[in-house]
Amino acid sequence: MAMNTSSNGGGGRGRRRGSRRAPMADINVTPFVDVMLVLLIIFMVTAPLLVTGVPVELPESRANALDQKDEPIQIAIDRDGVTFIDGTEVAPAELAARLEEIAAAQTPNAPRQIMLRGDTAISYGQMMRVMGELNRAGLNSVSLVTTGSANDS
Repeated sequence: MAMNTSSNGGGGRGRRRGSRRAPMADINVTPFVDVMLVLLIIFMVTAPLLVTGVPVELPESRANALDQKDEPIQIAIDRDGVTFIDGTEVAPAELAARLEEIAAAQTPNAPRQIMLRGDTAISYGQMMRVMGELNRAGLNSVSLVTTGSANDS
């Protein structure tokens, strides 16, 4: 059964030329969905590019995270024993010079924070070699980075 909503009661035949339709109460969501899909594609493409770093398997620890003001310097030693400073590979012969440059830029009141990451597969000696160079350069604010323990509750 159809019902006429026009006010002239003529069954739709006697409509005047200037009459308008009633406003549509539905919202057209098609442009919104199009924009959301484009944004989703952009984020899916760019997200893997934002994650950079050295793949290092960190040991587990139950220690709490540190509060820091400045961005720390990241030093990583990968599975093969290669050392990286802020994601840039550093040759063993150049490590001391690079650490001395970093130490020269720090102030006594605000020493630079160093985050040292060592893969679980490297030897203790390789980690101590880098820590010795850090100490010799005068970078004594060193934190060893670990992952959270699976036993934390």
